[in-house]
Amino acid sequence: MAYKLRYERKYLVPNHLLDDVRAALSPFLRPDVYAERVDGRPQYTVRSIYFDSIHRHAVFEKIEGLRDRKKLRIRGYNTREDDSLIIAEIKRKISNRICKNRAPFLYNDIQHVIETGDYEPFLLKNNEQTRDDAARFLYNLKRFHMEPVNLIVYHREPYHGVFNSDTRITFDKDIRSRIYPHITELFENVDFVYPWAGHFIMEIKYFDPPMPSWAKAVVWEFDLKAEALSKYVEGFNCHPLAY
Repeated sequence: MAYKLRYERKYLVPNHLLDDVRAALSPFLRPDVYAERVDGRPQYTVRSIYFDSIHRHAVFEKIEGLRDRKKLRIRGYNTREDDSLIIAEIKRKISNRICKNRAPFLYNDIQHVIETGDYEPFLLKNNEQTRDDAARFLYNLKRFHMEPVNLIVYHREPYHGVFNSDTRITFDKDIRSRIYPHITELFENVDFVYPWAGHFIMEIKYFDPPMPSWAKAVVWEFDLKAEALSKYVEGFNCHPLAY
């Protein structure tokens, strides 16, 4: 199946610049309508457990700068509820662009799906696309003997472009990590370390080049540098016992 490829630029920004960067971008952005309001701004909490092989292929592929690579994760949001949504996802980097395979489940079912590979009865949106994405996720999980390696949690402040809603800018704040979690610990909040203390990550995402001129102008104004930032890898490497 064909997947739409997206450009994704990441910038590590000191926390003291957050208000100024937000103010410079605000004329060009509108809040994500699906996000709750926290202190008057859109925000939700992202929780992801990343999987890797016993040889940590995803870690070393990133460190070695492979052109094409992928990461597997399950992702939930905010706090645990009886009907908490979980996305089983493969995030693929193809040259300098990103695409994803995504399959939705209930949190109460995801452990059974991963352990048994029986996914179709539990898909929340059961169509050809999600069946294919779920099968790809489980194939890679089993084929490469992947295990839960890193729990990454952060607060995301999301916006869309006023002139083009496909343009998306997010501020990922208070990024924290815990290694070797169990699947049932996705919503726990203990034993975190902070790989980028005192900083947030701004992501600019768009489908058609070039990057919007107004976004470029703000990047230049604050002298920001695009970096190959990986929450999974940096969150793993900052733990003394990671290896």
